[in-house]
Amino acid sequence: MKNPQRMLRVNELLKREIAGLLEKNYSSMFRCLVTISEIKASPDLREAKVFVSFFGGDAGERNKALEILRQNRSDIQRMISKDVILKYTPVLQFVVDERMEKADKVLQIINEIEGK
Repeated sequence: MKNPQRMLRVNELLKREIAGLLEKNYSSMFRCLVTISEIKASPDLREAKVFVSFFGGDAGERNKALEILRQNRSDIQRMISKDVILKYTPVLQFVVDERMEKADKVLQIINEIEGK
């Protein structure tokens, strides 16, 4: 897929659909808030990295949530294929997006410096 605008639209569509599926079907399994921060589909749409952010909960709960996502990957893909019509349904790979956590740490450090 050579059109960058189309890739942006496909990534956004996948993000919205996966986020909706997680909220509808899996949110009761999580003990922390799980959000889809970004999707990066390969140009041929054969695979897609799903960047996931976690809020609240401890590291163990976050790891459990990631494991639930990984264990249910094929079910999520199947549900996506019913709602999103693409030539190929990408194989999903769930990856922890640590950008928000790092940003929080930076803000915490700034607040500590300003407080002194």
